[in-house]
Amino acid sequence: MPIEIATPMSTFTTIPPTLASANMAAKLTLIAPEILLFAGAVVVAVLGLARTASIRRAVPMVTAAFLAASLGVTAYVYRSDAVVESNLLLPQLGGFVKALIALIGILLVMIAGPAIDRRLEEAFDSGRASFDPIRTMRGEYFAFFLLSIAGTMLIANANDLIWLFLALELASLPTYVMVAVSRGTRRAQEAAVKYFFLGALSAATFLYGFALLYGATGTLDLVEMKARLAEMSAIPTLAILGGVMAILGIAFKLAAAPMHFYAPDVYEGAGSQTTAFLGFMPKIAGVVALMVLLGVFWTPVADAGGAIAARLPDAILALLWLVSVLTMIIGNVGALLQRNVKRMLAYSSIAQSGYLLIGIITGPGAGYNAVLFYLVGYGVMNTAVFAVLGALERQGEEVETLDDLAGLRVRQPGLAWMLAISAISLIGIPPLIGFFGKLALFAAAIEQGQTALVIVAAVTTAISAFYYLQLVAVPMLGAPTARTDAVHAVPSAWPRIAAVVCGVGILVMPFALEKLVTASGATAAPGATEVADITKSADVTKSAEITRAAQGE
Repeated sequence: MPIEIATPMSTFTTIPPTLASANMAAKLTLIAPEILLFAGAVVVAVLGLARTASIRRAVPMVTAAFLAASLGVTAYVYRSDAVVESNLLLPQLGGFVKALIALIGILLVMIAGPAIDRRLEEAFDSGRASFDPIRTMRGEYFAFFLLSIAGTMLIANANDLIWLFLALELASLPTYVMVAVSRGTRRAQEAAVKYFFLGALSAATFLYGFALLYGATGTLDLVEMKARLAEMSAIPTLAILGGVMAILGIAFKLAAAPMHFYAPDVYEGAGSQTTAFLGFMPKIAGVVALMVLLGVFWTPVADAGGAIAARLPDAILALLWLVSVLTMIIGNVGALLQRNVKRMLAYSSIAQSGYLLIGIITGPGAGYNAVLFYLVGYGVMNTAVFAVLGALERQGEEVETLDDLAGLRVRQPGLAWMLAISAISLIGIPPLIGFFGKLALFAAAIEQGQTALVIVAAVTTAISAFYYLQLVAVPMLGAPTARTDAVHAVPSAWPRIAAVVCGVGILVMPFALEKLVTASGATAAPGATEVADITKSADVTKSAEITRAAQGE
């Protein structure tokens, strides 16, 4: 009979009080950017209630200033000893992720700033309405904006299941309100209700999964959970079931199948500025949450040559594989059937989640590096498209259909070019950043033997070219119509500036590939504790194999 190696619960040692205090101080240091954003949320909420119009108009600028400050604080704290002392599975992850979130957040502020309370402020200025603080939403909107971003950042520092749950909910709950108030229409409120109830379902799903993980391991701490699972002869079925439930719940944040149904309705109902936010922030929240959570399941396995490689349990790997394939197929095929640009982009966002899951499946190292690198390009490309939509209006309403974009080059040639560049990059056509992002994902997957998954991704990418090229052909080659004569730029120049900045970024980033790849590679490196656990687990695995061989002899 083969000998099973098991470790009784009593052998797990407790962390000394001095070490625990050092860990806590390090964790508080690393969340300094989030603390700053919490303060910023309070400040902008108060400023939004001011009777002076100039103070209310300054709310977006103050929001951007706090995001810029959090960017500086992130760069500072992630160069300190707190990174090593934090005892996180991926201690460097937050440095890259938080910087990316803050940069994209500033671009999103440029899109949203002029749109929130625009009609109401015009009524105040003209004297058609008197100021009423109950009716103004700009301060509240940007307060929720900052709170959601703070929650997204906190996910990167999650070291236990409670922290991870609270961070995910903080990232999600403000977005329900943002959707409801983004347009002030019944359609936006309906979208918010759908988003809220499905979000509650997803929260219940991954919370139940967390409960099963706790029941299987007896701990909430992720590092300790990883150690306990590594010292067991086999991962318990209860833990695998908990992981499956947690992954399905987090799939909602990614808008990944089968938790994708809300996306088209919510994208269509929300204002363009909020849709731009939903297209990136929940997605990076879901990706980072999966990277952190799956860290407890990756186990070292020795191949025939003696090399140690990380591997997921078969059930979890099969689930991720199925979700990725379904998400890519459903997203790209669904987008083919749309004439509403925002619904098309919703299905596009679903498909992009499938591509990101390829890197998650590939695993720590090249896979995670490729995911983070891809997120940089995707954040800029997605924001560019919605910046163009946010910069246009037709008879005071948002531009939503492809027919509204016909002949855009005649009236707004700059916006037409930015839309074309971002759409071509989303396809993955060289030499734009989208091509290099997909190349990194596909190369990492092929290296790990996920060739079939790459073939599916390549086929669905070819399908996506049809609807993405419509965003190029209709504005650039289509003839203006009577309908498009009513399409013009919004009064504020900030959305147009954001579109230009993103378009230039798409063109320029390929020249900085080495720096971007290096930065994303250093981010996904495991911490010292995890390296020790992997080494220890590898030794246990080899010892068990030797014992089984001897027993067989």
